[in-house]
Amino acid sequence: MLVRLLYCSRSVDTSPEAIESILSQSRQHNPVSGITGILCYGGGIFLQCIEGGRMQVSDLFGSIQKDPRHKDVALLYFEEILERRFGGWSMGQVNITKLNHSVLLKYSEKAELDPYAIPGKVSLSLLEDLAATAAICGRS
Repeated sequence: MLVRLLYCSRSVDTSPEAIESILSQSRQHNPVSGITGILCYGGGIFLQCIEGGRMQVSDLFGSIQKDPRHKDVALLYFEEILERRFGGWSMGQVNITKLNHSVLLKYSEKAELDPYAIPGKVSLSLLEDLAATAAICGRS
């Protein structure tokens, strides 16, 4: 049983080292658990989609909720899926500050990442658009 979970959170530490630490840990642990996904970040906000087995995704999300590097963790969207959309990444990444602002304006009122202010399906559409336009790096 495959599932997709989308959540957002605020970073406690917005330094490049802290972001790299989260990505590195994801890339190390996710393949063992069969987890794939992408992480968008910008302005101190994380938007992450994780895909995999129901229990593995649930366990990972539970760990994220307890992770002191995250605050204001909010579940945006959850669904059972037939196939993965982000299966090519153990944890792909998108730095929103390096994107053309028109991509963000397509999905929100302002050219800034604020998944707290838009429906979960809209955030998922943004991630799908980023994948389709090759804005995601860190393929593994």
